[in-house]
Amino acid sequence: MLQGTKPFGRLGLRAVRNALAGLMVVAAVSGATTVVAHAAKYAAIVVDANTGKVLHAKNADSPRYPASLTKMMTLYLLFGALDSGKLTMDTRLKVSAFAAAQSPTKLGLKVGSTISVREAMLGLITKSANDAAVVIAENLAGSESAFAKRMTSTARRIGMTNTTFRNASGLPNPGQVSTARDMATLGRALAEHYPEYYKYFSTRSFVFRGRTINGHNNLLGRVDGVDGIKTGYIRASGFNLVSSMRRNGRHLVATVIGGTSGRARDAQMQALLEQYIGKASRRSGGALIARAGQEDAAPALLALAPSPRPRPELVAAAEEVGSIVADEPETVDVYDAVVAAEDKPVADPKVVTASVVPVANPLARNDDEEIAQGDIDDGGAADAAAIMTASADSGWKIQIAASPTAAGADSMLDKARAAAPQLLAQAVPQVETVKKGKSTLYRARFAGFSDKDAAWAACGKLEKHDFSCLAIRR
Repeated sequence: MLQGTKPFGRLGLRAVRNALAGLMVVAAVSGATTVVAHAAKYAAIVVDANTGKVLHAKNADSPRYPASLTKMMTLYLLFGALDSGKLTMDTRLKVSAFAAAQSPTKLGLKVGSTISVREAMLGLITKSANDAAVVIAENLAGSESAFAKRMTSTARRIGMTNTTFRNASGLPNPGQVSTARDMATLGRALAEHYPEYYKYFSTRSFVFRGRTINGHNNLLGRVDGVDGIKTGYIRASGFNLVSSMRRNGRHLVATVIGGTSGRARDAQMQALLEQYIGKASRRSGGALIARAGQEDAAPALLALAPSPRPRPELVAAAEEVGSIVADEPETVDVYDAVVAAEDKPVADPKVVTASVVPVANPLARNDDEEIAQGDIDDGGAADAAAIMTASADSGWKIQIAASPTAAGADSMLDKARAAAPQLLAQAVPQVETVKKGKSTLYRARFAGFSDKDAAWAACGKLEKHDFSCLAIRR
């Protein structure tokens, strides 16, 4: 027996243990700010939603990857279509091969099937379903890339000045960035502009085709006054959360980005909400968030099934490119071999999908750091097992074409993903610009392959679909 314990006796020791346990619980909550704030990706903001006053901010305007917080904007545009009467909750949305091939988490939608607007909406809110997000995007705008442009323009209109969207789901893309402040603005806009539909963010589960789909927002039903709204996770961002709390006429909207775990993120958010709810005003300042224009808030439906875009002029990579040794450093000279447009017409893609126009990456990463290719809001091992672990900016890429126009390269990426949706579902599409003298070329590439064998295997399969292909080590 350790010296000094005997005078306490059995009851005394139990009391000491209980006291220490209580202190540890208090420290876990009160110290969450300190622990999480040291994470390199951490950012947070707490806003009084009644007045717009910022009550707390930490790295609030620093660029971050939004992950599945992105789906709040997808839903904002969907709510606009519902509000304008372009859609109803019962409208059936068609599922493309590209949508069905999205990485987890997802509902498991089948190619050629349909899903109601209500089901797709609840799939985003609870499951954070990536397949449902792409279904919404393609049915509203014809392609995910067109929808992403609409998302970005809508973001600007409602005051999200530091946000750029490249896809509808939040799956990894080096050009898709936002800030804690902008995500809080979006959370407030959803509640302010579409209260009739915002209420669905309080949904904790729903039944989908006989299965109960449980949500990822653990604060719902656990923290008094919390009524939504959205979680998010990719490895590059950490664990993210936007929350809304209403108590006694007060209303907070807060963002936490970069949590080291789902539990740490939730504890940090709860601590912030509890700390600042008493400091919020009961007096509303009226409408505070600019409403997006009708064009963005209620987009015209191009079709309830994805439709192809007109074929732009394309330039295929010359045959000589295939003879370049891929292990050697990449040089611009490879692209001297680009030839004029093919005379043979290329069939329009069945599905037009997202593409990437490269931007300066404000979140520079080490080459050996990994980006998760999926959304695992709850950190579940089953979902994590399906995630690629190759960086979009390191490892191996494949090139399928070069074009004198960005639109041409964009279209080739669309065609490839339509032709091989399962193969390229987790790859990151990129359009890279290269200047040679007075000429500018645009390379159509897919990144995210873990090694040479994986990249060349993908090329082999794409060549069976009549695509030229070159594997390149970055």
